[in-house]
Amino acid sequence: MVKQITLRKPNWLKVKLPTGKAYKQVKSLVKGNSLHTICESGHCPNIGECWGEGTATFMILGNICTRSCGFCSVATGRPLAADYSEPKRVADSIRLMKVKHAVITSVDRDDLQDGGSEIWAMTINEIRNISPTTTLETLIPDFKANANQIQKIIEVKPEIVSHNLETVRRLTKKVRIQAKYDRSLKTLQILKEGGMKTKSGIMLGLGETENEIIETMHDLREVWVSVLTMGQYLQPTTKHLEVVEFVNPQQFQKLKEIGLEMGFRFVESGPLVRSSYHAEKHLF
Repeated sequence: MVKQITLRKPNWLKVKLPTGKAYKQVKSLVKGNSLHTICESGHCPNIGECWGEGTATFMILGNICTRSCGFCSVATGRPLAADYSEPKRVADSIRLMKVKHAVITSVDRDDLQDGGSEIWAMTINEIRNISPTTTLETLIPDFKANANQIQKIIEVKPEIVSHNLETVRRLTKKVRIQAKYDRSLKTLQILKEGGMKTKSGIMLGLGETENEIIETMHDLREVWVSVLTMGQYLQPTTKHLEVVEFVNPQQFQKLKEIGLEMGFRFVESGPLVRSSYHAEKHLF
């Protein structure tokens, strides 16, 4: 049996441990309101920076996902029933935190007939009612490209709608076991045709080539995506996909320049970049 060699994390991926009064206040608020954040569930390396500034990405529809992607540390299994009191708790917390720009995401809920789209719409409407000056980015699942479910998002008009492609076409079946590359592109297309400003993100370091990354960027531009994020994949546990390569900052910068030349309005590209990193800058 060949022993797997674990790559050593380079210096550019080292971050400070989260500390500070603002970070502790956000953590207390999230816990006290029985909320879930992708910041915690996804082991985001920027949690200290974002929570230190009083911002967070809220994860609705529980913290158990019906899909089992090879990169994601969110728990997989049989979720609890949809909690119809959750939208108001999220909205109340955003008001208490005085958030100017909020990011909402969710687990996949393939167990629900509507994919969770009703809770999504309720959450956005509650935030609009309780904190009307807060702008919104919604990082949604693919809803299996169901136009009726996606329409519920379009109707409540978040400022930006994001759906992550996550990886290149060749690696999709390995990285996103129950997802489909073209289905995600279709979801983004439906959103754009509905008048939404769209955004997507991919992870690097899973074995993709530069040409494949550029091809993926072209595919996203074909469905008129305006904002792109690219960051380094980090293995959350030993049960998840291993890192094939730590991509250096210079390569991320090169890809950013290529993306801007393609016509993306914003490109966030760097080792520590995640979907909601600097999300407030993507309003346009």
